Amino acid sequence: MQIKLRPTLLALLIATTTGMAQADITIGVSLPLTGPASGLGIPTKNGIGLWPETIGGEKVKLIILDDASDTTQSSKNARRLITDDKVDIIVGSTATPASVALAEVATELKVPQISTSPVELAAGKGAWTFRVAQSTQLMANAVADHMKKEGVKTYAYLGYSDAYGEAWFKAISAAASKAGLQSVATERFNRPDTTVTAQSLKIVATKPDAILIGASGSGAAMPHKALIERGYKGKIYQTHGAASRDLIRLGGKDVEGAFVVAGLAMLPELLPESHPSKHLATDFTSRYEKQYGEGTRNQFAAHGYDAYLLLNRVIPLALKKAKPGTPEFRTALKDAMESEIDIPITQGVLHYTANDHFGLEEKARVMLTIQGGNWKAVGP
Repeated sequence: MQIKLRPTLLALLIATTTGMAQADITIGVSLPLTGPASGLGIPTKNGIGLWPETIGGEKVKLIILDDASDTTQSSKNARRLITDDKVDIIVGSTATPASVALAEVATELKVPQISTSPVELAAGKGAWTFRVAQSTQLMANAVADHMKKEGVKTYAYLGYSDAYGEAWFKAISAAASKAGLQSVATERFNRPDTTVTAQSLKIVATKPDAILIGASGSGAAMPHKALIERGYKGKIYQTHGAASRDLIRLGGKDVEGAFVVAGLAMLPELLPESHPSKHLATDFTSRYEKQYGEGTRNQFAAHGYDAYLLLNRVIPLALKKAKPGTPEFRTALKDAMESEIDIPITQGVLHYTANDHFGLEEKARVMLTIQGGNWKAVGP
């Protein structure tokens, strides 16, 4: 039997089914899955792999692209995700230079971005970018404070010649000055470099009490080993970008005794039961290591998972104001992140405002050292 629908009823059914299709939330992810920063991007992707299939009661469609550790590709990914795939939000990149490129497009096209790196942006360029990574200044303050407690008087800086390295240079300069520490040398190197012999020789010659390496992922081990091989006997510090097993695996005995500032998810066992992140971080590390092996927990995978914890809090709020797939929903997500307070994630508690899109408080960090090929906490 053939059923004929009146035009008004047919239009109603089409509108209803279209609305149901738009209910799916589309999330674009752009990460360095190949190239020099792949040691950051792959674990971030693994952390995202622990997300559930629904958020806020709505089905989630994930579109994951490789930015190849390249800023130009990152920008292309952002435009494709927003223009062609109509994503509601972008997650990434874990490489800071690539995250800058994403932020530029996100601001231009008014799409929220959850950055998994501590990207620093010029005034007016970060209105749509929210970070789940600790700010560089927050972590640099911890490094400078620890140096002072350890009796350090002079320090040197050896870091990337990119946005990540520059952010850390500025942050440690400010923190060290406040702590009364004197800089005696500054050297830079490129992410793809396979040697820093010349830079290491110059730094070691100045005989600093401590050296801070501003690098990330597997790239943090090479300059560390170079300093040890050139006979450096002082204290070596690493940034939260180095808080992964890659540093221990590639650095071996040369990184023993190093100090690494990191997020709470690296050692949630240290948190009191009352801490808002205790159970979230413990659950994350347990699930992650069950899938990828004991001791594989790392800063970057935690950032990938924290993006879900943030979205799980703000998506239900945005859904009350607009439907996914619309500019109004994107704006509602931004507004929800800026207005919702005390959002616990594995690394601490977020509290964004219209003027602060970092959100993590001072306690969202821990100072680690490496002993016997493993992490050990040494206090803030």
